Amino acid sequence: MTLSFPVAIGAALLFLPLRLCAEDACRQPSPEEMAKAAGVTLPKYPWHLVNLWWDFDKPVEHFTSLEIDVMIDRDISSDYNLYISPCGIAKINGLQFYGGLQTNINGWPNKESRERVFPGKGLIFSRWSSDQTTPIGLDHVRTAGQDCLVESAGYEGEFASVRRPFAWSKGGHTYRILKGATETVAGVPATWFVCSVKDPEGRVQEVGSLRFEGKDFTFWARHSAFVEVYSTSKIPRSAIPKVNVTFGWPRLNGEKVALKKVSAFYPHETGPAAPDCAWAKADGENCLVEIGPIFQRDESLRRHILETKK
Repeated sequence: MTLSFPVAIGAALLFLPLRLCAEDACRQPSPEEMAKAAGVTLPKYPWHLVNLWWDFDKPVEHFTSLEIDVMIDRDISSDYNLYISPCGIAKINGLQFYGGLQTNINGWPNKESRERVFPGKGLIFSRWSSDQTTPIGLDHVRTAGQDCLVESAGYEGEFASVRRPFAWSKGGHTYRILKGATETVAGVPATWFVCSVKDPEGRVQEVGSLRFEGKDFTFWARHSAFVEVYSTSKIPRSAIPKVNVTFGWPRLNGEKVALKKVSAFYPHETGPAAPDCAWAKADGENCLVEIGPIFQRDESLRRHILETKK
């Protein structure tokens, strides 16, 4: 039987949402729908779905580089606000920084502008002031290209940040922080650290550099990573993408650091609290994070050890 033109169009529209769903391998019901089905209440954004912690045998002296591999098992569109942070919290000489891959970076297009722009997928590298209450300013930021964004603000503690558009996709990436040149600022030494990311094809995208007070640095005796669903004015209430993210063994100064333990924590009542929708487990020497539907977690499993093996 041959369909008339209006009926054919109607049939095509009927099946269009199904095709769109099939194309989005990350698609799940809305957080509100999943929370209702699980009988839980959604906290306010941002949501740290999981925090991973590597505890070292000891601090790493004369720090020059940090590298973390991250594997993403499917493409995630910019319809979501997802932050994959291989460098969740890091401290050198007590100075804190973090960074990673975001589906929707945002920031100021240059050091003179305060207009917030949203170029889509990208990379981020941020540091806080020494006490996190004293403004740090954009003189601590060096961009790697004209497409870079910057920001210095205090809504998450006083920080300075550089971001750069980068159309990252599924596959393996390496997030890297590398010690650069030391200069004298107001009579005291200060050192630039350069952030870059290597994509699955081996291409390296430099994000930019941040300046830290000091010349010789000691990396503290821990490292963390996290996966976060966040809120922006562009997407105030993001959905939760279904995705698996694998984090590799931290490398400091080019070597896999000796570990005491690896653990996972899922914030629930303390910030940034999240609906329970993630599980972390050991995958050889790596940490695999599986993100899916919202559920009710056994409180005895809110913090647990990951038996990684080198």
